[in-house]
Order: sequence, then C-alpha cells, then structure tokens
Amino acid sequence: MFQIAHVITDRSSKYAVSGAPARSKAEALALLKELKRNKRFAKATHNTWALLCSDGSPIKNDDGESGAGAIILRMLERAELKDHLVIVTRWYGGTQLGGDRFRRVQDCVNAYLEEAPDLDSPSSE
Repeated sequence: MFQIAHVITDRSSKYAVSGAPARSKAEALALLKELKRNKRFAKATHNTWALLCSDGSPIKNDDGESGAGAIILRMLERAELKDHLVIVTRWYGGTQLGGDRFRRVQDCVNAYLEEAPDLDSPSSE
C-alpha cells in the first residue's frame, strides 16, 4: 500500500492519503483493515475512501465525513483510475473546517495521483 503520511495540516486537522490496487468492496475493506492495524490510522477521526471498479461500479464510504467519499470517487473518475482504492485520513484538530474540508480531501487525492507509483492511466494503455 502506497502512503503519504502527511499531506497537509489545516487548523490543526492533519491529513494523510493511502491507496492500493483493489477490484472489489471486499478487497477495499481488507486494505482498510490492513491500514487500521497501524494504531495511528485506527485512531483517526475519518478514513474516507472510494474505489471505481473496472465494471464501472462506484464504491465509497464517508466514514462520518459527509460528502468526502463522493469527492474521492469523482476525482478517480476524472483520472480514469479504475480498480484502485484511495483512502483519505483525517485527524480532527478541534476546529471545524466547513467547506475547506473538501479542498483538503482534493489536495490529498491530487498528491496521491501525482506521487503514487505504477498507476494505470489511459495514456499508458
């Protein structure tokens, strides 16, 4: 699993992003379980994730961060990245971020798409 442990801090909330190939909800849940073996991630406020399967079916989970899974999914669709799970983790810092929380999710996914090795993209097919 590729991981960027510290992408951004905003008003004391800290963000990380992780991901790996996955082809089903069961594989996504297994990868999430693997991530949460690390106590730091298990204790995070939110582990929001999304997966766009090659059959076109979208799978997402907000984990209490309403709307965040949809943002990850939309970004995966735009990048045409299928069969790859992306998890954005937030540790709440005590100050609500309002709409900025969605920008932070986008920042994390963009960082992942730029830095993760071996991502399948349409230009490489």
